[in-house]
Amino acid sequence: MENINILLDKLPTHTPSGLKIRTDFRECIKFELLMQDRKIKEEDKIKLALNLFYYEIEDVQTAIDDMIWFYRGGTQINENKNNENTNTKQIYSYEFDAEYIYSAFLSQYNIDLNSTNLHWWKFKALFQGLNDNNEIVKIMGYRAIDLGKIKDKEEKARYKKLKKLYALPDMRTVEEKEADFGKAFW
Repeated sequence: MENINILLDKLPTHTPSGLKIRTDFRECIKFELLMQDRKIKEEDKIKLALNLFYYEIEDVQTAIDDMIWFYRGGTQINENKNNENTNTKQIYSYEFDAEYIYSAFLSQYNIDLNSTNLHWWKFKALFQGLNDNNEIVKIMGYRAIDLGKIKDKEEKARYKKLKKLYALPDMRTVEEKEADFGKAFW
């Protein structure tokens, strides 16, 4: 399927292989939360994810590929293989930042996310377009800032405090934390 232009083209309700897919932003938020849930086994995550998006499935592998295509906004899995920076730090959470995201959409766009149906691709575009006046954008900036690049000691201390204040909880297991600690010495 060729790229879809959100300004010119009707947004898809079917995948490239023709499967009817649930397009509401809530399904993709649930998908992201599901993928981050460490209590659910990987094989169960796939089944649950497919049930989030599809009404019926014939070929599971095609459905998985199409689901990822849809979640990524219409890009194929292999289109970003050259992206070496796959270990980026998470700067927002649909679970922990829900109120900030909700209020940003309401104040900037007058969209009540609790009572609207919104295509995932529209939601993504609007989320990316939130302006700096929104608290969620400020918080994401605090989380993303590289303290090593700040030279002024007072400014660095201020951002360090904000970064700590708005840090997302560390959801890694004890084993993952130990493994990451061990990697620091290799």
